[in-house]
Amino acid sequence: MTATDLLFRDNAYARSCTATVLDVTPEGGIVLDRTVFYAQGGGQPGDVGILLRPGGDRVEITNTVYGPDRLRILHLVGPDAARRVAPGEEVELQLDWERRFRRMRVHTALHLLSVVLPYPVTGGAIGDGDGRLDFDIPDAGLDKAELTDRLNTLIARDAPVTERWITDEELDANPGLVKTMSVKPPRGSGRVRLVEIEGIDLQPCGGTHVRRTSEIGRASVTDIEKKGKQNRRVRLSLVD
Repeated sequence: MTATDLLFRDNAYARSCTATVLDVTPEGGIVLDRTVFYAQGGGQPGDVGILLRPGGDRVEITNTVYGPDRLRILHLVGPDAARRVAPGEEVELQLDWERRFRRMRVHTALHLLSVVLPYPVTGGAIGDGDGRLDFDIPDAGLDKAELTDRLNTLIARDAPVTERWITDEELDANPGLVKTMSVKPPRGSGRVRLVEIEGIDLQPCGGTHVRRTSEIGRASVTDIEKKGKQNRRVRLSLVD
């Protein structure tokens, strides 16, 4: 079985690509040989956009998810729209870039938040301009204004954000790289992707990120919720 080539892992800024339809599922999922669409996972929603068929027929993609085998990506269009698409077709994918870029900015900001609050992460979610992390914090006393200042200080450093790969064995030898308690890095391929914010942070992550922290723009810690005896939910939003 041919796996979908995940172009977004090497270039999160690619907004479109051509691809070949490999399969169409009865539930309305289009399987392609390659994609720039991020598949839902790790707290980041799946991408949306347009699939452009030969002749100009536009098919709306409402979500992107992994297939059951985790090797293929399903571009969800619904059963009715899927009937218009046939295996073997050459199509063009057009990403809803504005939405994706907001998610990239939020995702990178959440990595910085995990530096501002160096506690185990118990959960998280990325939205279209906002996001949250849940922390295992034994004592509260958190101040939104102080956290906002510290977060924006890191953003203003304009640090480059890069990716590299290590083996599963290298990750096992460095367990401190994993900050999340509930979501573990994907295993099975023999290697794990690391996202590095130069001089600030290094952790496993399969999501999409901006190239430099300055691209995040100003962010604000908007709420701190008590979700349990030792759990604090910290929310942030992009100021613009």
